[in-house]
Amino acid sequence: MSTSGLKAIAPVPTAADFLDVVLSKTQRKTPTVIHKNFKISRIRNFYMRKVKFTQDSFDEKLGAILTDFPMLDDLHPFLSSLMNVLYDKNHYKLALGQLRTARHLIDHVAKDYVRLLKFGDSLYRCKQLKKAALGRMATIMRRQKDPLAYLEQVRQHISRLPAIDPNTRTLLICGYPNVGKSSFINKVTRADVDVQPYAFTTKSLFVGHLDYKYLRWQVIDTPGVLDHPLEEMNTIEMQSITALAHLKSCVLYFMDLSEQCGYTVEAQCKLFHSIKPLFANKPTVLVINKIDVTRLEDLHPDSRALVQEIIDMEGVQCVQVSCYSEEGVMDLKNKACDALLAHRVDSKLKGSKINSVINRIHVAQPKARDDVVRAPFIPDSVKDRKKYDKNDPDRRRLQRDIEAEEGGAGVYNMNMKEDYILENPEWKMDIMPEIMDGKNVADFIDPDIAEKLEALEREEERLEAEGFYASDEDIFDSDDEREAAEAKVALKHKIESQSLKKSKKNQARLPRTAGLRTLTELSEELTKAGYDPSKIEERAQMLAKIQSAQGKRKRDEDAEMDVDMDGLEDGSDAEGWMDVDGEQASPKRKKGNSGAVVAVHPRAPRTNRQLAGLRNAEQASQTVKLRNLAQRPRNMLAKAGEGDRTIKTKMPKHLFAGKRKGGKTDRR
Repeated sequence: MSTSGLKAIAPVPTAADFLDVVLSKTQRKTPTVIHKNFKISRIRNFYMRKVKFTQDSFDEKLGAILTDFPMLDDLHPFLSSLMNVLYDKNHYKLALGQLRTARHLIDHVAKDYVRLLKFGDSLYRCKQLKKAALGRMATIMRRQKDPLAYLEQVRQHISRLPAIDPNTRTLLICGYPNVGKSSFINKVTRADVDVQPYAFTTKSLFVGHLDYKYLRWQVIDTPGVLDHPLEEMNTIEMQSITALAHLKSCVLYFMDLSEQCGYTVEAQCKLFHSIKPLFANKPTVLVINKIDVTRLEDLHPDSRALVQEIIDMEGVQCVQVSCYSEEGVMDLKNKACDALLAHRVDSKLKGSKINSVINRIHVAQPKARDDVVRAPFIPDSVKDRKKYDKNDPDRRRLQRDIEAEEGGAGVYNMNMKEDYILENPEWKMDIMPEIMDGKNVADFIDPDIAEKLEALEREEERLEAEGFYASDEDIFDSDDEREAAEAKVALKHKIESQSLKKSKKNQARLPRTAGLRTLTELSEELTKAGYDPSKIEERAQMLAKIQSAQGKRKRDEDAEMDVDMDGLEDGSDAEGWMDVDGEQASPKRKKGNSGAVVAVHPRAPRTNRQLAGLRNAEQASQTVKLRNLAQRPRNMLAKAGEGDRTIKTKMPKHLFAGKRKGGKTDRR
């Protein structure tokens, strides 16, 4: 992950905002109406759902924060050390640890109260348990005020950090304060770093980008480093040390020989030696800046010897530049980039990965099989050939030269006939006629065309003699006509077969009776195959008895219906049996418990579901009375229950009554 990946962290709310968001979400997303007359299981579920939902909301939001903020151990060493320098590793880990513990505690509180809610025996008891659960969760979150505030500060600072990718090609600029580091980065990149004539103008890492050899490079400007022990360094200097230690880069150590920066040449050399262990195994360039004021050659011999000692060290290049006059700036950029590219290639060749690909990039060298000298053979025509020189007036003329002479691209048309190989070269430019002596010239490209034509004519005569063309129906002027006729016949057959298929689509392939078998046949077949058919026979006999009994019952009912209809015809009251259209509907009859026949409307349900589970009509009316009695208090309260959002007065009178007139004092 680079610093750009850290910038996607969502804002961290304060503890109070956290509670507002979670509790309002619980109120909005869960049911809000509950009555004490509901079943106790429904009341318990209502409040358990609220507690669980609140726990899930806390869990989700805390989980998002813990996921967004990176674990320092998982980051690149550079980013891990940088965050330790800027925010203190222990403080950062403690804040995340406290949020993790808070999430764990909230989960346990919710689990405990849900367990208690399962045994709540009234709406009041359940409501108090829910209140206690949400109150304890809120208390836990209020205690996280400081960690949340700290993490929000860290997030805001991270978002302002420069986007440093620790794995890309990097040029790292370091040195004493005010030696011209920021001036150089402004010259070679599009960065705009503040430049002032005093120390510690640059207080944090700045990043610029440049392109070299079609590659993207990042240039990091570090704050100035002072030569004192690591434990005495401030946060600004520690950023430089972190970058030097952990980034795979080319180090540009800037020196000011004019001593305008306020530090002597000796002090600058001493600093180089003290931080040299930090850029071991990194290509290093010693940059002597401000040469418009003092060059290396103008230096005092003693100071010159100190600088020369650094230049003579292994892996150190020296470049003199002036950011004021821009002398040597581009040369420094090119040398630094080339040095880093070469170093990256060398390090890859030394690594373990190279073993897997070395066989693919190996260049085979032939070995001599005997002592015979086999010198390369170069033909004399090749040896004598004059080297092409476009400034030579006697040079070979190329197609490009001819094209330029004859109007250039788009106008010039290449003559393809020049490369024809003919018996007589003069024939190259002859125009070939299409018709000659009344015959098509293309026909005579084939040398055997005369024999083939003669054979074709003999075949035609033979077919005519045999009567091949005798039938008038099958005479076609050409092959195209014959093919069209054949296609027409094929299409006709296809249409006929499709229509036949469609007409037979829903017809049974065999008559239904063809697959039927008697029980005796089935038993015989199973016995021949070695199976025992006794169980199938028993089941078939049982089914036959059931069917005969059902048939008998139906016949008896039909007979009774006939008798009842006769009774109706004799003068019974049949006015009640009129259907919707006014036509008389045929009623069904069934026997009552007394044996009397009762008329039943064909559309009426078989039983009254409102009386299900009740002994008789008296008990049903008693039930309705009790229900209405229990409903009366809620009806008086406009059905406002004991829920979380009870509105005792739906329309407060003082808001809706209008302006008080003189003589009335009963409304305030």
